[in-house]
Amino acid sequence: MTNNTLLLLPGDGIGQEIARAATQVIDALNQSQRTAIEVRTADFGGTAYDRTGSPLPPATLDAAMDADAVLMGAVGGPQWDDVPRALRPEAGLLGLRKAMDVFANLRPAVCFPALAASSSLKQELVEGLDLMIVRELTAGVYFGTPRGHDPENNRVIDTQSYTQAEIERVARVAFDLARARGGKLHSVEKANVMETGAFWRKVVTDLHAKEGAGIELHHMYADNCAMQLVRAPKQFDVIVTDNLFGDLLSDCAAMLTGSLGMLPSASLSSPDPTTGRRRALYEPVHGSAPDIAGQDKANPCAMLASLSMALRYSFAGADAADVLDGAIARVLADNVRTQDIANDASTVVGCTAMTQHIIAQL
Repeated sequence: MTNNTLLLLPGDGIGQEIARAATQVIDALNQSQRTAIEVRTADFGGTAYDRTGSPLPPATLDAAMDADAVLMGAVGGPQWDDVPRALRPEAGLLGLRKAMDVFANLRPAVCFPALAASSSLKQELVEGLDLMIVRELTAGVYFGTPRGHDPENNRVIDTQSYTQAEIERVARVAFDLARARGGKLHSVEKANVMETGAFWRKVVTDLHAKEGAGIELHHMYADNCAMQLVRAPKQFDVIVTDNLFGDLLSDCAAMLTGSLGMLPSASLSSPDPTTGRRRALYEPVHGSAPDIAGQDKANPCAMLASLSMALRYSFAGADAADVLDGAIARVLADNVRTQDIANDASTVVGCTAMTQHIIAQL
């Protein structure tokens, strides 16, 4: 494998702890010659704000644009609640996604066999669950304008906005994934009450007619999709949806697997027309968990699964990704667990020990 550069952004809270876990696993993979990854680090989020006055310093953004992939821990915490909105840690994350143009957010929800009994749903509903949510990430209500406070009318404004091109490019990613998986795609919106929803449905329908050969396309309202995810989640294979609904539905799907601490994500740009390289940002779905930060209680599995996605999508390292995924699965099968996924018979360990168990299985 050729040498690759990975920019690691630990961020805030438990991000610091799971970033150490990722570094240790990369070191182990490099030493075994399964990978050749050079890890660089940079300040990001609230930590960066405290040090530089910005959650996304120019040096960090430059490093992200130069790296082959970016792996982020988590951002945010109550200590930054009173910071101006444009300087909060979350603003840094939105700014990074926008600058990298990583518009397609891939959020798999896979239920490890050992964790089927840990789900809040009946075991038979989640055993064998393997679905992928493709969330549009750089447009929609999180980025639309106008937005803000209208003091004259004592109201606040957020704007949901999509162009045809923004919908088509994320739909193409979903088509490709559906084609490589089970051939079934659900496009999710609120066409019954939202203009953007009706437009989303039309654009996806038209694109499917032109480019969707071999894909079984279904349309579903977002509220119904949320209900169906907890009623019969295995009916889904690939779901494509907008930024807001993708944010909500992917967290709902995460809990089907037993814990938010188990879910990775990948955010991808379009391929460069010359090099074919995609900019890519990988991150666990969970947040910074300030209530357990610094206590060695964090679950590193979502971060390590995000690293696995980086190996697979950015570093042409499918074999190394399979090895890492298998190591995580074997540790879980041995019933070694962090507290968030533990049962009465588990050997309960902290973040550091969980990481070492996974490294031992590599």
